[in-house]
Amino acid sequence: MISTLLRVTSTAAVLATATFQAFALDLNNTSMGGNFSVPVTSFAERKFETIYRQQYDFSCGSAALASLLTFHYQDTVSEIDVFLDMFEHGDQEKIQHQGFSMLDMKHYLERRGYSANGFKVSLDRLNIPAITIINQNGYLHFVIVKGLSPTEVLVGDPSVGVKRLEKKKFNEMWESRILFLVENKATVGAASYQRESEWALNPRSPVANALDRSSLAEFNLLRRNYDDL
Repeated sequence: MISTLLRVTSTAAVLATATFQAFALDLNNTSMGGNFSVPVTSFAERKFETIYRQQYDFSCGSAALASLLTFHYQDTVSEIDVFLDMFEHGDQEKIQHQGFSMLDMKHYLERRGYSANGFKVSLDRLNIPAITIINQNGYLHFVIVKGLSPTEVLVGDPSVGVKRLEKKKFNEMWESRILFLVENKATVGAASYQRESEWALNPRSPVANALDRSSLAEFNLLRRNYDDL
């Protein structure tokens, strides 16, 4: 089973790299003059700068957890490494039918030296990145909450990349109201929450900007202390 999963994941990784590979735009011999090239990154690729693309349908949990560690806790690890470790130590039959659970994630993090747990708390109290489950058209899906504004939630989605969701829409999808948090290393996590660079990966449309001039500088970033959770 493990060897099969390795082959599937390796193939998917190659395809993903080929599809979203950055390239350089050659501007030699143009009216601009000079010999130079400009690195070009597609919008699709930019949305996956801080979230791993899941390699197959039931791997959103391992992709979300690997992304949380790599992009928010300065602990680089690949999706396949997380996947294989959780699969090896978990209930393999259940995982094959239902995917990974927060308990699988908790045990993986403990093996890696972290303390983590799920908390039923309000989004407004959040001051570090968190993994949660949303109901996406009947499909339970792991995502990372990366930031919050008065009207929107910044989400890292392993299937589509970093995106904004209206808070009302997010709450409708967020049935469990559970946030999975790393309890130690809160300072590291807090430093990567509400990053302007991630909000910029998915800007509002021009029409929305015309109606709402609020900026990240106006967001209320003063959340309650993490110890209050």
